[in-house]
Amino acid sequence: MIASLAMYDRRETAPALDALWQGIRDELGKISIDAPETLARDGDLWSIWNDPSLLLAQTCGLPYRTRLYEQVNLVTTLDHGVADCPPGHYNSVFIAHRDRSGSDLRSFAGNSFAYNEALSQSGWAAPMLHLRDHSILPGSLFQSGSHRASARAVVDGTADFAALDAVSWSLMQDHDEWAKNLVEVARTKPTPGLPLITAKTRDPGPLRTAVEKAVADLAESHRRTLHLQGVCDIAPGAYLAVPTPLGPVLTEQSIRQHVPG
Repeated sequence: MIASLAMYDRRETAPALDALWQGIRDELGKISIDAPETLARDGDLWSIWNDPSLLLAQTCGLPYRTRLYEQVNLVTTLDHGVADCPPGHYNSVFIAHRDRSGSDLRSFAGNSFAYNEALSQSGWAAPMLHLRDHSILPGSLFQSGSHRASARAVVDGTADFAALDAVSWSLMQDHDEWAKNLVEVARTKPTPGLPLITAKTRDPGPLRTAVEKAVADLAESHRRTLHLQGVCDIAPGAYLAVPTPLGPVLTEQSIRQHVPG
């Protein structure tokens, strides 16, 4: 069996995530459900999410609604208490270099935009829809590979602005000294947070109960580290109802069509 909580896993949060997993594992053990001793931290996430032996993993809303929905069962969603968001929801934060503090998001039209990957709700889908709704088109796109890499690209001047998962942004502010060189420009509207999933053949009910109990019993220090408030049941339909924008290839075509000359 496989268990993974990779989406907010970094050196500083690893002990708290390990403690959360041990709590979940202990609860499952009480009802005779075997679980891996440790979280999987190696391997391709898509392989983990699609593995028939998957016990529990955290994915992103965009992969869930576009590729995983019919292949997995939704367990529950962790609530990170993101400001101005309903329980279990989050949003994307547009960030720029501190030299552009006070700039309106519209001033970034025609500028270079960094995103982690095209199948990211917070790094691509939500910000692209927000920009579209405000008639803002970037001048170029830079795929970074991760939220931290997108933020570093803005710090280093490789990109002018980026959009980050609000929880990832909070963790950067907690632990990355270079994050002081960044400022928040705007936020998207909330969308359902990162869902916990299990294999299609598994009953999600006992897992949901185990996660809820483990979160409730988690040491306060670990909860603070993870910005973790609790769990929230969000219906699959709420994830499926979130719109999906054009991908980077078609977006780049639109950018080229708007270049003068």
